[in-house]
Amino acid sequence: MDEKSDNVILPTKQSNKEDQSSAETVEGRTLPEGNSEQTTGVRTQRRVSPSSGLLAVRRAAQTRKEEQFTALLHHITIELLEQSYYALKRGAAAGVDGVTWHAYGEGLSESLEDLHHRIHRGSYRAKPARRTVIPKADGSARGLSILSLEDKIVQQAVVFILEAIYEPDFLGFSYGFRPGRGQHDALDALSTGLYRKRVNWVLDADIQGFFDAMDHDWMLRFLQHRIADRRLLRLINKWLKVGTVQDGQHEMSELGTPQGAVISPILANVYLHYVFDLWAQAWRRRDADGDMVIVRYADDTVIGFEHERAARGFLVAMRGRLGEFGLKLHPDKTRLIQFGRGAISDRKRQGLGKPETFDFLGFTHLCTRSRKNGAFVVGRKTIRKRMRARLQYIKRELRRRMHDSIKETGQWLRRVLQGYLNYFAVSGNQRPLYVFFTQVRWYWIRALRRRSQKGYLNWKTFVRRTKRFFPPIRLLHPHPVVRFDARTRRRSPVR
Repeated sequence: MDEKSDNVILPTKQSNKEDQSSAETVEGRTLPEGNSEQTTGVRTQRRVSPSSGLLAVRRAAQTRKEEQFTALLHHITIELLEQSYYALKRGAAAGVDGVTWHAYGEGLSESLEDLHHRIHRGSYRAKPARRTVIPKADGSARGLSILSLEDKIVQQAVVFILEAIYEPDFLGFSYGFRPGRGQHDALDALSTGLYRKRVNWVLDADIQGFFDAMDHDWMLRFLQHRIADRRLLRLINKWLKVGTVQDGQHEMSELGTPQGAVISPILANVYLHYVFDLWAQAWRRRDADGDMVIVRYADDTVIGFEHERAARGFLVAMRGRLGEFGLKLHPDKTRLIQFGRGAISDRKRQGLGKPETFDFLGFTHLCTRSRKNGAFVVGRKTIRKRMRARLQYIKRELRRRMHDSIKETGQWLRRVLQGYLNYFAVSGNQRPLYVFFTQVRWYWIRALRRRSQKGYLNWKTFVRRTKRFFPPIRLLHPHPVVRFDARTRRRSPVR
């Protein structure tokens, strides 16, 4: 390889049967050692059962860590393409071809057979993605790429293949966009690590424009560590290079992978597996003095340290490491703060006030103490800007639905509120949930009062008529430590 390749640190991954550090175990995998006891059940993002061929690929990847797979494209069968089609979202927007999921399904068998032939003849051509811009909760905008339906199908099929190869390789502290793992699993691991380990400093790291900054050459080099099937690599390279169309202008891609593309999440995980995960694991074993906890969800990473010296050393090293691969930390969103079990007393003794907070996956994390016994607790509250953004969306919709019947609007609102509770109804977050529901009620009654100047709706009547549309506010998620232990089969030696 050329000089780029010489910079890649690829330590041999230890067998899961070897002794793990206690810090690694805190973030540990959701399955037991070696994943040997897992069933052959569903492990894909959309709960699709893998074929026997992909199960064989997974077993080979799991037992032979250095092996390259030379023949993979034949796993893209008509059956896998059909599974990929049904794994897609039904109501997603159409790409540049204008074909929707339902329209493609009208002649599904013939369409998939033709697509299968084109893939294996080499005549399949990827179409540029339709690029649109969506607002973010912080007021900024994010570019979103909408693929053509056939590109989504083929990409999903390749995702199934890549998952079979890389899932056994990915490390325990990687949670983003992985089958069987979700945002609450990452939140549980983080809270458990901060609670059980001697963490006094937290590095909240965010890679600036990560999906737009990934280097294509590095991406292909990383894939070649495990994949030697040139046809599959050419297919992935097509998707990286094909570019986007916006306002009628076609722009080729020189860097990055489109946000919104089906294959982008797993490519991002592969990229960060080699750029960050293996390096961070080696740094922790080699250079960390004291406890260290790592939780990564896509390009958002939180690292806990026992000592400030280690935290600052890691931050400097991380900047250098990312720079070697065309990445850099966001200057405003990356912060090193004093946070953890001893932060409250230490900052009080120094006259610095309460410990700072950090945001991760929709929650503001803060240092607090239990009302019962005064013990250290990691508090979690809904991020204010997230709550405000959701409230503004509901306010606009209620105004738009102002003349709909109370029943129609109430049924829509109940679905929205239940979805909100499904994510944010965690322990310690009850008060923000009550504030959120109260504000929604005010928005709705104001919208109803604007319908007529004659019929004034008082609060008591409104609550009575709409009560059934507001789901009860109750905790829907167990305590993070409890669920973490259940997910890891209580294998942590530091509980």
